[in-house]
Amino acid sequence: MSTGEDTNAQRPDTAAASPPASQWAIELEKINKRFGEVHANKDIDLKVERGTIHGIVGENGAGKSTLMSILYGFYTADSGTIKVDGQERRITDSRHALALGIGMVHQHFMLVDNFTVLENVVLGVEDSAFIAPSLKRARGELDRIEHEYNLEVDPDAVIEDISVGQQQRVEILKALYRGAQTLILDEPTGVLTPNEAADLFRVLETLREQGKTIILITHKLREIMAITDNVSVMRQGEMVRTLKTSETNPEELAELMVGRRVLLRVDKAQAQPGKTLLEVKNLVVADDLGVVRVKDVSFSVRAGEIVGIAGVSGNGQSELLEAVSGMRDQRSGTVVMNGRELELKGDDGAARARLAGLAHVPEDRQRMGLVTNFQEWENAILGYQDRPEFGAGMFLDIQAAQREAEARIAQFDIRPASFRLKTANFSGGNQQKIVLAREMERNPDVLVVGQPTRGVDIGAIEFIHNEIIRMRDAGKAILLVSVELDEIRSLADRILVMFDGRIVGEADPATASEGELGLMMAGVTNGDAAGTEARP
Repeated sequence: MSTGEDTNAQRPDTAAASPPASQWAIELEKINKRFGEVHANKDIDLKVERGTIHGIVGENGAGKSTLMSILYGFYTADSGTIKVDGQERRITDSRHALALGIGMVHQHFMLVDNFTVLENVVLGVEDSAFIAPSLKRARGELDRIEHEYNLEVDPDAVIEDISVGQQQRVEILKALYRGAQTLILDEPTGVLTPNEAADLFRVLETLREQGKTIILITHKLREIMAITDNVSVMRQGEMVRTLKTSETNPEELAELMVGRRVLLRVDKAQAQPGKTLLEVKNLVVADDLGVVRVKDVSFSVRAGEIVGIAGVSGNGQSELLEAVSGMRDQRSGTVVMNGRELELKGDDGAARARLAGLAHVPEDRQRMGLVTNFQEWENAILGYQDRPEFGAGMFLDIQAAQREAEARIAQFDIRPASFRLKTANFSGGNQQKIVLAREMERNPDVLVVGQPTRGVDIGAIEFIHNEIIRMRDAGKAILLVSVELDEIRSLADRILVMFDGRIVGEADPATASEGELGLMMAGVTNGDAAGTEARP
């Protein structure tokens, strides 16, 4: 395969002759890695069979991503051995890993938004100082890879104009274009809709059929059971067990991950809704480009109930949440809390919403929920730093803020348990817990939450779901948006379905089937779709 790489520069540890084929694509032996006092990987042993899909599961902070970052050359192990195709290798950086046939698709994509698909694929492996010849040579090779692995994407599309699912395809194409034989995917469905996730799995099956080896890091046990051949379980930096997927089940895997039995369903009593706390009336909202995404939407949420909004990503849910929480100006319509209309327009709209008793967990924790260069305790009070318990006037009571952060770390089991650690150094799931702890523990009347368990492990999912139910039972009104249809059906007392910026139907989660909800999510509201009118 012609990739345009400078092989002399990128293959410092490869011999001229190909090594003999090994049963194992990857072998890790006694891998150790520390970050200060945190022992992230402890004597890890792992063997990944060639031509299989191998799952790695574990709680957030279990060491999964660290282990794969060592394999990909982002980190160097403190001790231990790496073998690729049966040959011991010392992987010094990601270029070296790619030269050895190891590619990685990260949880947060590494693409240049204003470049085309083709430009992103070629970026970093140009074969001359002039980009045009590299693009011309790459176009034909990219077309072949796309068709061989069912990864069709318009090579001339600009990244910021394509869906998240297509962006992920570009990341996979980048790795394959560079010659990857082993592909690591870190939480690949965390930002995908159910349909996009199904498309991804079809791609992975095709890659396996073509002899590629896939390492899949995920916390979603249903995905593990559906797609993998083998699964390894990590807990607190150690490798607990490796099993054939056909010989295990979600309950066993959950117990191995957490070290205790985990309830894989939401256990809740019947809702006892009270007075209306949140009303949205005839809301119209546009996106950053001026395109109207929310079109005359009206609904209400009562005290003691959870209203879930289901829909394929991109149908206006994000803009709806941002407008209701004061993070985006609405073009028209009103948001009413406790019978009082909120004035949410302007840069301080979110602050006014908080003062009115509305807490918001944004969909994108890194872009809108956190300042990742801040320490954990700073993010734990972000937006609430002017409350009296944290000082008065210009002076911040840092010790009070740190004491509260320490308490929330213990309550929400945030790992590592260090309020002085930069938030960027926490795993995605633990970053989510920081945001949830900050917003849920302010005693709001209304909680607006987007994707509450995105990138969160099974034990933490159980905890977060129980906390949301606890808030409901305490008389709070909760507006929930999730691309996880199972999550919506488990948590919500009422489901509203959005399509093309409108509420197209309402369903009872106790009676509506996944098929009925899927039809409404696709814009089909006649026939057997459950409920075609949304209650105001």
